[in-house]
Amino acid sequence: MLKRISLALVALIAVPSIAAAPAPIAGRWKTDDGKGVVVLAACGNKMCGRIERILVKQPAGGQLDERNPDKAKRGRQITGLQIYWDLVPHGDGWKGEGYSPEDGRYYKAHLRVKGSKLTMKGCVSLFCRTVTWTKMS
Repeated sequence: MLKRISLALVALIAVPSIAAAPAPIAGRWKTDDGKGVVVLAACGNKMCGRIERILVKQPAGGQLDERNPDKAKRGRQITGLQIYWDLVPHGDGWKGEGYSPEDGRYYKAHLRVKGSKLTMKGCVSLFCRTVTWTKMS
């Protein structure tokens, strides 16, 4: 009898955690400003994101990471650049780290998917910005 009660309790505890899993973020996402495509994919047991391509005209030789706070990284190409890492499920979304090559800032990232939209909230200290990307087919 005690064994059955224990199994029932384990089942009740497991069900809410399965139901609370966030929507998957894997895929290709067009940025809110239409300037690029970011691919979110598994990196080991976590998720990460890379700039797949730039959709606006670039300078000869490609757009560089010119605003990076690390001067040694300012010569690297934006295309292919990893801008999200250590993304893990958190509540009904995902949390991890992010980087914006547009302004050279690193931030805490919170991502949430609803249908074909991905809302990304990035926070540096107390200052946050939210953008919405669109899933590409």
